[in-house]
Amino acid sequence: MQRRWAMWLPAVVVPVVIGVGVLAVPLTAGAAVDLPDKTPAEVLELAQTADVSAFSGTIEQSSDLGLPDLSSLGSIGGSGSAGGSADAAASGTDISSALELLTGSHTARVFVDGTDARLQVLDSLAERDVVATPDGVWIYDSEGASATHITAPADGDSDAKKAPDAADIPTPSAVATELLTKLDPSTEVSVGTDATVAGRTVYELILTPRASDTLVGSVSIDVDSATGLPLGVAVLAAGSDEPAFSIAFTELSLDAPDAALFDFTPPSGTTVTEQELPDSDRFADHGDVAAPERDGAEPTVIGTGWSSIVEIAASEVPAELADSPLLDTAAQAVDGGRVISTTLLSVLFTDDGRILAGAVPPAALEDAAAGR
Repeated sequence: MQRRWAMWLPAVVVPVVIGVGVLAVPLTAGAAVDLPDKTPAEVLELAQTADVSAFSGTIEQSSDLGLPDLSSLGSIGGSGSAGGSADAAASGTDISSALELLTGSHTARVFVDGTDARLQVLDSLAERDVVATPDGVWIYDSEGASATHITAPADGDSDAKKAPDAADIPTPSAVATELLTKLDPSTEVSVGTDATVAGRTVYELILTPRASDTLVGSVSIDVDSATGLPLGVAVLAAGSDEPAFSIAFTELSLDAPDAALFDFTPPSGTTVTEQELPDSDRFADHGDVAAPERDGAEPTVIGTGWSSIVEIAASEVPAELADSPLLDTAAQAVDGGRVISTTLLSVLFTDDGRILAGAVPPAALEDAAAGR
């Protein structure tokens, strides 16, 4: 269930994003309201046909995944880390900052206008920005005074030059859209309680896995009653009444943002790393997603629906992740490897270098790794 925007992030962050990107979701909606009744099919159609191309707002994210305190982890890819490199350090993105977003609470501003988008994460007097336009992507970290600039190749066809755009920025609406395009018979769809989010009335669309062997209890999508724009997505772990991972709009404007917000120039003194999108001959066709071809094996998907498990071959696991202090801090030893277990996701690092991940209990990953 990897989101397209994950492909453009530095390689060390991708395995984390693959695991939680589609689960990133909102705080409890506001007071109940009384909207005209709609069936699940009608609310689903409202969300799937939403046509809002410009908006801006503030997003509040909070998570309680049962992870230990990860604040002591050192920078991965920095000069002092195993498997580090100057390029990784200059990118301004490491496994520690990625995992920060999986613990505690965070505030972000988002600006979207057509194919242009900007996400600003503001934490502890620091700022992290992702600015995506058809011409490329900027990823900036004020704390490390570093930035990565990803551009389209100078040659190749027009399809190869397509950079991430607004649809690739992880807003509640983008996450909800990804979820709704993957609905299948493994999911029961219902309508919950009408409410308000960011001062706007919403219908609550509830997705409930029919499988009993998944860690996900349900997913709630708050659908704007006027526009159909999803304003929040909340994921509850099985057996819980509170969101395990949440993100929602607290302020929202449907006016077009100032175009200058998408014209990013790194501040003076910023270390900039330049990267180029791969040419089209390095892409493989995966339905509606153009994914980079790999020299080794493609990830293997075991099972279906909410119980599916993704297995990544050892040759495809970034060295920075395999050598990460994360394993010493958050992982527990199990038969055949080490596992990181959260309320929504389990990740198994096998002794032979593979990674298996899924919204399933750790025992299911161990069985899959052993071929049981």
